[in-house]
Amino acid sequence: MVECRIEVERDVAAIREVVGAAFGQPDEADLVEALRRDPAVWIPGLSVVATDAGGDAVGYVLLTRCRVGGCQALALAPCAVAPERQSRGVGTDVTAYVLDEARTRTVNESPVENLVVVLGHPEFYSRFGFRPASDVGIAASFEVPDEALMYLALDPDEPIPSGVIEYPAAFGV
Repeated sequence: MVECRIEVERDVAAIREVVGAAFGQPDEADLVEALRRDPAVWIPGLSVVATDAGGDAVGYVLLTRCRVGGCQALALAPCAVAPERQSRGVGTDVTAYVLDEARTRTVNESPVENLVVVLGHPEFYSRFGFRPASDVGIAASFEVPDEALMYLALDPDEPIPSGVIEYPAAFGV
């Protein structure tokens, strides 16, 4: 059982540790720190940590601003779970939590980002409603397997932009 919540300042080092351990190297942890330093893309309420019963960080997920076809959107990256806690529902819990937080933002705040894009495992992300981005004319500016680039409309009744994803500079693409 984990508790998911919005990150606070005291979580930063633990998040770095979880993300680095999950990916087996520091690049994604460095990405999180670079995104955190960019106020144009960082959304404090969409950086979510999962903690165990003892309060230790065991999972993490982040949504930051990007653009698709010139329209505002959100990029989901990274999603990380401590290796010893993988395949136990932590990733599912933390991802569901951040998407719920993002849906709340689309109703209560402005500017509104309705579209979420992710590059990841289709088997995992499809359970949240993500579908192939190519279905709606969304593409990456780099080579990527079609099934791995996905989108989700937080409010399916709102329009979905199409075009090339413009990731924040921290992504290096």
